Amino acid sequence: MTLPSQPGRTPAIYKAAATPTSDPAHGAAFIFLHGLGDSAEGLENIADQFQQNSKLPWMHWVFPNAKENRDVRATAWYHPTKLSDRPEQQDPEDEEGMLESVAYVESLIDACVSKGIPPQRIVLGGFSQGCAMALLTDLTSSKYAGRLAGIVGLMGYLPLCDRLPDMRAKAGLPATHGSVPVFLARGTKDQLIPKKTWDQTLKGLQMAGVDEFSLEAKEYEGVGHQMNGAVLKDLSEFLGRVVPDLG
Repeated sequence: MTLPSQPGRTPAIYKAAATPTSDPAHGAAFIFLHGLGDSAEGLENIADQFQQNSKLPWMHWVFPNAKENRDVRATAWYHPTKLSDRPEQQDPEDEEGMLESVAYVESLIDACVSKGIPPQRIVLGGFSQGCAMALLTDLTSSKYAGRLAGIVGLMGYLPLCDRLPDMRAKAGLPATHGSVPVFLARGTKDQLIPKKTWDQTLKGLQMAGVDEFSLEAKEYEGVGHQMNGAVLKDLSEFLGRVVPDLG
């Protein structure tokens, strides 16, 4: 698969399906976005684990890289936002940076579609900041909102909650989200994503038209800002449901 490249951005990592399908339309792809300060290499081993254990062998894996943010001297999909339980202490959100990243994510989906994988066989997901970008792309993209197989958000949050209705209207999107399944995960000891932020995310998704039947939101007792075996097990089951083996 030929993935788009951009100046200042390390190329994405692509891992082909362990057992490619004869018909590309019967395959699947998972585009998985890393968190603040991480890289595609930091998530690559997840695909290795799945493939070594013969899980979802029909799935192609795409791990993009965020650009280097000079202000924080770390890779970032957008300028980091300080999350706070007190609104007056919360930093303004970097909408411009987020929309630039949404456009890049759209180009990755385009590449999968060009390979013959239809949008309804493509899952978009992310960890932490990557989660925020996956949710925002799904809700605001004029090209792919409501068209993908599923959305995964791990240890992250929904950004621009107050702006979403206007953004969806500007993109010509309906008031309701549709039936795209969404899997969200949070650790109960995650200090970077406090409980109030989690609750605001759930409320924001509801206001954006995501119905309770499409949303699977799970909290993991004693887990911090990380992915553990239980999270990856549930991720595997979710992926298997939304992009099952078509032979």
